[in-house]
Amino acid sequence: MPEKITLDGLERKWRQVWAERGTYAFDRSAPRSRVFSIDTPPPTVSGSLHVGHVFSYTHADAIARYQRMTGREVFYPMGWDDNGLPTERRVQNYYGVQCDPSLPYDPDFTPPSSPPSRAVHISRRNFVELCQTLTAVDEQAFEDLWRQLGLSVDWSLQYTTIGEDSRAISQRAFLRNLERGEAYLADAPTLWDVSFRTAVAQAELEDRERQGAYYRLAFGLSGGGSVHIETTRPELLPACVALVAHPDDERYRHLIGTTATTPVFGVEVPIKAHPLAQPDKGSGIAMICTFGDLTDVIWWRELDLPTRPVMGRDGRLLPAPPAGADPEAYAHLSGKTAFSAKEAVVELLRSAGALDGEPRPTTQQVKFYEKGDKPLEIVTTRQWYIRNGGRDAALRSALLDRGREMTWSPGFMRSRYENWVEGLAGDWIISRQRFFGVPIPVWYPLDAAGEPDYTSPLTPDTLPVDPSSDTPPGYRAEQRDQPGGFTADPDVMDTWATSSLTPEIAGRWGLDDDLFARVFPMDLRPQAHEIIRTWLFSTVLRAHQEFGSLPWRTALLSGWILDPDRKKMSKSKGNVVTPMGLLEEYGSDAVRYWAVSGRPGTDTAFDTGQMKVGRRLAIKVLNATKFVLRFGVSPGLSAGDVTEPLDRSMLAGLAAVVADATKHFEGYDYARALERTEQFFWTFCDDYLELVKERAYGAAGDPATRSAHAALAIALRSLLRLFAPTLPFVTEEAWSWWQEGSVHRAPWPDAAEFAPALDPGAPAGLLPLAGTVLGLVRKAKSEARQSMRTEVARLTVRGTDPDVVSFGLVSQDVRAAGVVREVTTEVVGGPLTADVTL
Repeated sequence: MPEKITLDGLERKWRQVWAERGTYAFDRSAPRSRVFSIDTPPPTVSGSLHVGHVFSYTHADAIARYQRMTGREVFYPMGWDDNGLPTERRVQNYYGVQCDPSLPYDPDFTPPSSPPSRAVHISRRNFVELCQTLTAVDEQAFEDLWRQLGLSVDWSLQYTTIGEDSRAISQRAFLRNLERGEAYLADAPTLWDVSFRTAVAQAELEDRERQGAYYRLAFGLSGGGSVHIETTRPELLPACVALVAHPDDERYRHLIGTTATTPVFGVEVPIKAHPLAQPDKGSGIAMICTFGDLTDVIWWRELDLPTRPVMGRDGRLLPAPPAGADPEAYAHLSGKTAFSAKEAVVELLRSAGALDGEPRPTTQQVKFYEKGDKPLEIVTTRQWYIRNGGRDAALRSALLDRGREMTWSPGFMRSRYENWVEGLAGDWIISRQRFFGVPIPVWYPLDAAGEPDYTSPLTPDTLPVDPSSDTPPGYRAEQRDQPGGFTADPDVMDTWATSSLTPEIAGRWGLDDDLFARVFPMDLRPQAHEIIRTWLFSTVLRAHQEFGSLPWRTALLSGWILDPDRKKMSKSKGNVVTPMGLLEEYGSDAVRYWAVSGRPGTDTAFDTGQMKVGRRLAIKVLNATKFVLRFGVSPGLSAGDVTEPLDRSMLAGLAAVVADATKHFEGYDYARALERTEQFFWTFCDDYLELVKERAYGAAGDPATRSAHAALAIALRSLLRLFAPTLPFVTEEAWSWWQEGSVHRAPWPDAAEFAPALDPGAPAGLLPLAGTVLGLVRKAKSEARQSMRTEVARLTVRGTDPDVVSFGLVSQDVRAAGVVREVTTEVVGGPLTADVTL
């Protein structure tokens, strides 16, 4: 036990000891019944962690530590999510490079020492190598921070979502989806990000408010006259395939079944009826373009309309006009961005006299890719999909049942899952037009003309595979992209298509069947609530399809961290706080204290004041331990040695705390468990230690002294274990001063440990009563500006008969702690009071 108490250096000391001793190593020989497995979120490796990560990951760690102390073998892996657009963007910016798949691999390529003014174009393979190099650096920095925070991860259980095993498992799952008909290839309208040049799934959408304008256009009618429509996207006029009105709208009912002609471009289009048309929006009749928004897609599909695409994947209008459109008019739009094309169309409409009035300003919700900065377009592309219930009522119902089968903490979060499932509008698009990701593991045979047969994909016989460099079974490498040969699918999987398999990847599904059987389905999925629609849902979907089960039993949802303006902290908003400085300034236990104080699913303010409170608590744990051990307390003392009423009362109160903390931890309410423990701890320090101090200094053979020592030993052993999930460093330090082994491998306290000391005649209320009287004595001395060691001539305690009787049981301890010469009592009605004569 050190002479001087300090928090400095505890993290460095104990993380090294834990690593050397394998304190948190998972025993894979344990039967499934003794295993508690955690599907740890793999953080995105694209820069640095922020304090929001510290917040949520500490919650899971507190649960892991509790479960380990209850005798479970905790399977607690750590993964790194290093495939995806964030990694590609970081590599592009960090090295100043741009991927060009048409370029050959350069084995001698060395990236610029600093990003050049113009991006250097490199091959896909060179680009992927840079991604792997940079993510390895980031992953090491992440691991250092997690170790500093004290995450009790088994670091031998690491994986990366782009690693060989992850690629093999992800591709295996896809191929099994394909074999069962759950994965399919289709040409369809696709949400498209023109900056990243990739498809975007429904779960990745974000509505943002934009300023726009309504333009009122005149369409000619086949029977003569005109009809006006209002649109915010006149640049899509050449893509118009129909007009649509509500079937009950009297204004347009006579037009249903006739045709109209688009202004400027002169294309005849039908006028249709559909219930999604809104009579109270604009003029009540709308143009259907392929494609302006998701409603256009619904109309196009349900009304069986043709396709007239005009928007290219680069966000510019296609060079050639759609069939039937006036080529001369379209030449004004060819190759222009949506913004420039809009200006050109408006001028053409004005010149043709087809623009009715001036544009009318409006504010609208526009769909963006969550990581993009330009509005999404809808283009027709060939993509891979996985069925997710968006078009299958039976599957949707089964997934809703899975949500009800799962335990949610907090429970109200289940409604977010259900709302998402019920609102699905289509299947999950999983292919992405990117470079650093898990390749779609298929090729396509080429016919004699060199055209691919997409209906008969070729599949591999070994995994993982990269179709862009590997050869399908039965073919030779020189047949690549040759008539009669094969061509590779150029796409990679959406990052969620791999992350949706984290239980399978961590449990090494198909690679280590013994391990997988011991950990799957997992017990806990901790995660943020905003990715219920993505990570949680997709993981449930994949497990349901492959195993007919949930991937885990309980979902533990963390809230957001809010900045001083009550806004969510996020990298994209630029309002994040990086945690390493906080861990060094306040200590890891203090930061963990702030994190664990946040209730499940509740948004929590970033508060260094709470960290200061946590630091004071951590120091107090060390000081209280040192104080107790000064009495010569022996680790071997037990509840049978406790005989004094005050000691028994304290242990009765502690037994209730243990029962409550256990109940809260079992319900994943780590915050309530900490709150209850901390509340008792301060009473223990402020009242009990003062009340028992004189008796604890007594003769070694005195039963009253032995009772004090036994009570102190039991309380200290229990409190250190109760605090251990939240404050791992100080509890381990304090434990090492007088106990063998690690507190984190010690059994969780059980109220049965106190049973021999519990006595109905010495209820838990004796300690609060004694503390109240001692507090009145202290107050009198303070008001008289006297030292706490000043002798009290007389203390008169007044109260009800039960209170006076109870006080009699602890009066000697109060007398010693308050330095009281004479104590008298009086039975009166009303609350307990005390007169103090100095």
